[in-house]
Amino acid sequence: MKKDSDGNVSPRKLDLDGLTPFEKNFYVESQAVASMTEAEVEEYRKLREITVEGRDIPKPVKSFRDVGFPDYVLEEIKKAGFTEPTPIQSQGWPMAMKGRDLIGIAETGSGKTLSHLLPAIVHVNAQPILAPGDGPIVLVLAPTRELAVQIQQEASKFGSSSKIKTTCIYGGVPKGPQVRDLQKGVEIVIATPGRLIDMMESNNTNLRRVTYLVLDEADRMLDMGFDPQIRKIVSHIRPDRQTLYWSATWPKEVEQLSKKFLYNPYKVIIGSSDLKANRAIRQIVDVITESQKYNKLVKLLEDIMDGSRILVFLDTKKGCDQITRQLRMDGWPALSIHGDKSQAERDWVLSEFKSGKSPIMTATDVAARGLDVKDVKYVINYDFPGSLEDYVHRIGRTGRAGAKGTAYTFFTVANARFAKELINILEEAGQKVSPELASMGRSTAPAPPGLGGFRDRGSRRGWS
Repeated sequence: MKKDSDGNVSPRKLDLDGLTPFEKNFYVESQAVASMTEAEVEEYRKLREITVEGRDIPKPVKSFRDVGFPDYVLEEIKKAGFTEPTPIQSQGWPMAMKGRDLIGIAETGSGKTLSHLLPAIVHVNAQPILAPGDGPIVLVLAPTRELAVQIQQEASKFGSSSKIKTTCIYGGVPKGPQVRDLQKGVEIVIATPGRLIDMMESNNTNLRRVTYLVLDEADRMLDMGFDPQIRKIVSHIRPDRQTLYWSATWPKEVEQLSKKFLYNPYKVIIGSSDLKANRAIRQIVDVITESQKYNKLVKLLEDIMDGSRILVFLDTKKGCDQITRQLRMDGWPALSIHGDKSQAERDWVLSEFKSGKSPIMTATDVAARGLDVKDVKYVINYDFPGSLEDYVHRIGRTGRAGAKGTAYTFFTVANARFAKELINILEEAGQKVSPELASMGRSTAPAPPGLGGFRDRGSRRGWS
């Protein structure tokens, strides 16, 4: 029986009796790409910080036309105003279009949503049309409803011209409309794991037709304790599917799960798989006491408030509500978003923030990943997060798509265990380290595993 380098059995040797064969390799190398020499390929990857692993790796593409997307997809790309592929797209698209499994490691805001969605649309259009009772052809799993909704918006935009139906399945809202969508038949389902399992157990959908599976923000899903749900869902999907596995970081847990689900994958890393911050973000860390935080926040808002969007992160839902109430009493246009609010309220807060009517938004970490709000100019960490990964993801809400941004962080003695690693991140990104933070870094031990690095699985379950 054929196994890959990690000892996983080739899906082609597994029991595929009764499963209809399907097409998943749609990549035809363009003349322009074929004519690139190895030296040019290497130079291009180096310039764009692309690292690749795997065998038979396709060359990166430099323009949208080189991917081989059909005209209806190119038309949507043009409408969206994109000029050239981002690094993850230039290497990830030819990999995904070849029908092979793929691990993509890239920071949030790097264009990875379209890296998996556009090949998904091509994949759907090559499969037999859905029969009554069929489940989806493409399944995208995401950690939070916010991210799921955003992915669906992109899927609808780029899939509409070829009449592809999509739906978003997530908890916290009535099931009725979601059930109706599933029963009518949809080609692409974007889902959070818990609600999808509900739908499967109540026979509102099945995964027998899924041939293209995406795990988006795998690190975040594991961080939120979704490991058992993911395993359960994947066990219902045919073994010769194509799987795309996306993560912003690459801790051991994420790597181990990838070995369970992927066969002979390509791996593409943008930047370094070490934890590091986007260099377009100016990072300012102030060492202060807990009691100084609110006055410091108000002083900071007075200095920076120019109508731009400002995102303020706090550790708890209660903290979010208290600070928001205090800010509003002091005349600041602030609203808050966290997991205790209804979906309708969260949507409303988000639209007020996006439109600029309420330019200050306080949030717990539920908003730290996946929320794609353009033009957030400032991020303020009122409370330092529970892990360095979350710090990098929080500040990654600004400085997106080539823009500049600034992140302010209030750092207290209670956060001292993170000082050493935070200094490493600041120095790597070419930022100034204050004397107070430097001395804290010298006098404290680094955070133990599960605190500084990947968050301890059970520490804040259900916090969003």
